Amino acid sequence: MKQWGVRPFLAALLMLVTACSPAAQPAPTAAPAVAAKPTTVPAPAASSAPAPSAASKPAASPAASPAAAASAPSVSITGPSAGEAKALNAAGATFPAPLYQKWFDEYAKITQVQVNYQAIGSGGGIKGIQDQTIDFGASDAPMTDEQLAAAKGGPIFHIPTALGAIVMTYNIPNVKTKLKFTGATIAGIFLGDIARWNDPKLVADNPDLAQINEDIVTVHRSDGSGTTFGFTDYLSTVSPDWQTRVGKATSVNWPVGLGGSGNPGVAGEVQQNPFSIGYVELIYAVGNKLDYGMVKNKAGQWIDPTLDSVTAAASAALTAIPADLRFSIVDASGDTSYSISTATWLLAYKTQTDQAKALALTRLLWWATHDGQKFNKDLQYAVVPDGLTAKSDQFIHQIVFNGQPVLP
Repeated sequence: MKQWGVRPFLAALLMLVTACSPAAQPAPTAAPAVAAKPTTVPAPAASSAPAPSAASKPAASPAASPAAAASAPSVSITGPSAGEAKALNAAGATFPAPLYQKWFDEYAKITQVQVNYQAIGSGGGIKGIQDQTIDFGASDAPMTDEQLAAAKGGPIFHIPTALGAIVMTYNIPNVKTKLKFTGATIAGIFLGDIARWNDPKLVADNPDLAQINEDIVTVHRSDGSGTTFGFTDYLSTVSPDWQTRVGKATSVNWPVGLGGSGNPGVAGEVQQNPFSIGYVELIYAVGNKLDYGMVKNKAGQWIDPTLDSVTAAASAALTAIPADLRFSIVDASGDTSYSISTATWLLAYKTQTDQAKALALTRLLWWATHDGQKFNKDLQYAVVPDGLTAKSDQFIHQIVFNGQPVLP
């Protein structure tokens, strides 16, 4: 397994975060350079995501306060805490589900706090946190200003927990070489404009496909999905035709193809259908022993989806970090960046209404962003850089009950 390669850019990234922190400048009214990528409120009908509003909404998507920006105190979690709840309910993204299952199992051994996590898709996680039917949510797509404004419990913090790769996974019998895809060919396949595997546009980069005279079967997510958001965010960035005809959202009107529920559903459909292609997070292709391809990046290089190439994308894309940590790392510059890289977040209200659950939640968030990171790489997730974790620390320490910070 490849090593992370995170450490070479952490110092520079931490300096960047410090420069962008509220202590150094006012919180931006709009995300600088790297715009926050919106998604939509999940609904049965597919729709395109609204563009970000011109002004940010600090009350709904809070930045770290100047007082907290100075430093967040260190926390040690080595056992149960008196007064904390022994159960938390959460739901959302399927991308980090294998990692979260490992985290929550390990955390229960330390604290006896049981986390019931339902991997129902990012759309479900966003809806659950909006409606306050869960204690915290999980999403691979940052919430939009509109979604944050509709949340019933006030401001919501975005806590990044892992970075990962969305891969093009396929099932083509008798093709042993790793396929190569460009943004244009991926868009063409999922628009239905490239309908057969021996299409000249694919054969130009993959000579072995000249003999595969078969229809392409595309597989996409049928549920509201952060993975879909990341995938369509990428396609909208690299393909004007895709942006015009389909757009980006957690759920879109797919021109062609089969639907599968969750990353496991898409992986299963690809596995069961010869000559199919779909998009899943890397761990699901690896876990199901599916083939997956290389993607030509912004610098014109063919890049494998690996932890190192995801880290490279984060390093290149996060030249300006929105104060609320709603960011995107698709189509990043740099020779070694993997183009369809993404982040995933836990979503938590700043103002809590149950003191026992608030204590359990803040301790869990701290553990996940610190001690929990040691489990990431063995499950094919990149760790969150120290600079981003420092911002998350400030948010966690601003979670309050009755106006008072919760975390000891």
